[in-house]
Amino acid sequence: MTTTKSSNWAAGIRTTLLLAGLTGLLVVIGALIGGPQTALLFLGIGLVMNLGVYWFSDKIALKSAGAKPITEEQAPQIYEMVRELTTAAKMPMPALYVIPQEAPNAFATGRSPEKAAVAVTAGITKLLSPDELRGVLAHELAHIRNRDTLIQAVAAAIGGAITYLGYMLLWFGGDDDSPLGLIASLALVLLAPIAASIIQLSISRQREYSADATGAQICGNPESLASALLRLEAGSKAIPMKVNESTECLYIVKPLAGGRGKAMANLFSTHPPIEERVRRLRQMRPALG
Repeated sequence: MTTTKSSNWAAGIRTTLLLAGLTGLLVVIGALIGGPQTALLFLGIGLVMNLGVYWFSDKIALKSAGAKPITEEQAPQIYEMVRELTTAAKMPMPALYVIPQEAPNAFATGRSPEKAAVAVTAGITKLLSPDELRGVLAHELAHIRNRDTLIQAVAAAIGGAITYLGYMLLWFGGDDDSPLGLIASLALVLLAPIAASIIQLSISRQREYSADATGAQICGNPESLASALLRLEAGSKAIPMKVNESTECLYIVKPLAGGRGKAMANLFSTHPPIEERVRRLRQMRPALG
């Protein structure tokens, strides 16, 4: 109980800092564009965005991925696995979604374990064995159990909002001689890396290591997840996934956007190397017996 309260408190602090950072950035840009009055206007916009991001970040993530809800009749195997895993972990049953893409991947989202969702691509069920798929589902449930999902979804939504802001300023600042035109040009150069930095700083690589370890404990077999990660990495290279760059941090393995990704974005990886993740998981086998 103490661990859960501590985790909830830490997640709340990180989420607050993310939302405050978004508001502060908007206020600064508003002040640069039009002084105190515009800064006040952007403050209002920031507050509205904060409310929307907090309450609807999971829906934004699911919609961005094109995820569709699935019933137990449509996916009995996945429902059976998730029900078994959540029962063993004493967790609520999340809502289940499918992403209609052949690229193999998965993610979890939601404000809390009671409001959580797990989404898997159509391709992951074709690539992985049942035991490997069970390991992946356990990893996603671990993100929910560790209270990572709210922070991940908020960071993804904020990253997308900041990047979109850069393009919006470019559109409004068409006159290269105006101060707004200069700010718009700088925005395209600076805001996308800022968005990537925010995501990287808020979604640390340690979060993935922790979800791997917790997921291995939930499913009881670290090799299931280790083998799945290796196959997912190969599958992602063979079939690149079409995703919004700001949502990459949500997925169990980094989606490869088929050459569409920007070189600068590659400097900010939220995912640790697969080889290291697999090494750590395989070191757990003696401990779990």
